[in-house]
Amino acid sequence: MYLGILSNLRSVKHGRSRSCRDAMHCSEMCVEIQSYFSKWNLVRLHSRVGHALSPPIACPRSLALKLPLPLLSVNSKYYSIITERKKFYEDVSISHGEGGMFEINLDQRKLKTPGGKLFTAPNEALAIAVANEWDTQKDTLKFYSMHMTTLCNTALDNPTFRSKDQIITAALKYLETDTICYRVEEPPSLVELQNNEWDPVLNWIEDGYNVVIGSSTNILGPEIPQATMNTFRQHLGSYNFWSLTGLEYVITQLKSVVLAFALIDKHITVEQAVLLSRLEEEFQIGHWGNVEWAHDVDLYELRARTAAGALFVHFSSESSTVKRRLMQD
Repeated sequence: MYLGILSNLRSVKHGRSRSCRDAMHCSEMCVEIQSYFSKWNLVRLHSRVGHALSPPIACPRSLALKLPLPLLSVNSKYYSIITERKKFYEDVSISHGEGGMFEINLDQRKLKTPGGKLFTAPNEALAIAVANEWDTQKDTLKFYSMHMTTLCNTALDNPTFRSKDQIITAALKYLETDTICYRVEEPPSLVELQNNEWDPVLNWIEDGYNVVIGSSTNILGPEIPQATMNTFRQHLGSYNFWSLTGLEYVITQLKSVVLAFALIDKHITVEQAVLLSRLEEEFQIGHWGNVEWAHDVDLYELRARTAAGALFVHFSSESSTVKRRLMQD
């Protein structure tokens, strides 16, 4: 199974347009990693990738490499908008940095963030995931497909200079306009579909977090009690800055706090979360038909971004290194 996953990580699907093929590749890579790479699987990944992730020769900081990466936030004014460039390295490796951090090395040069900081990951699991993104690039670097790298850059550079409290406030704004809280009154078939698919998730979060959210057909949406907002604010406050960055990213992709929590808590899968967030769109596609390739690309890209965000939350919450877990075995 692990060899098959690694093979998929290193291959690109053929027979479709380039944009759709790249989206499928990235989506499948992220979903497969999230589905199968447990903490023990990461150890196997580390051993199977081989020299690409092995400790490199000491790399002077004077050779550090600064690479432009795509925007994660429209407010990140100093971030480059370059989305592709020719590949310029052969080997990818990770190494121990200062303060228990892990660094990414491309040949003998250290990776830097778009803001000019040394690229570091807080643990080995996340470092391996990022290194794998760079290692699986072909002749052309497709920065728009490197979601884990981009999320790390955002956490490191914090281009909008936001505090944890500001991120939490921004994330909770989506609860007031949560996708699954807005219901239609017609047609009856869509009303039934929304009730059947959305109500179980809504009931799960209300019971699990002891909150009241509700749903509404009013354009203003349901009125969220302050007690519910306080409960979710306290819950989000339990995440570290890195994990919170990833969680907010998942929320913005799904346009739903409820679905994001259900995904991070492993109540639903990436595929289910994306389908539930696109429920009305999928209903319309079933009724009117699919626009060739367009809807497929949107679906695969949303899966890729959502899976990467969920992985980022879990990996950035991991305090123990893969090496330590291997020693425990």
